[in-house]
Amino acid sequence: MPRFDRITQQPDMMGGKPCIRGMRVTVGMIVGMIGAGHSIEELLSDYPYLEREDILQSLRYAAWRADDREVLLVAE
Repeated sequence: MPRFDRITQQPDMMGGKPCIRGMRVTVGMIVGMIGAGHSIEELLSDYPYLEREDILQSLRYAAWRADDREVLLVAE
């Protein structure tokens, strides 16, 4: 397992979702914003308490989790 020292999970915070450094900022929120077209610089400006490595590690964590699961896609 890769080392994710900035990703924390606590059952009593944000429903146990992976968060950044114990804050109420979820990995899913970061990945969703990047996916919606926001840049890392925008996120750092909007959330000044985040660091670049927080965002990069969130993306690596999401990629690791996605690679860990097999999802069947149905063509329409």
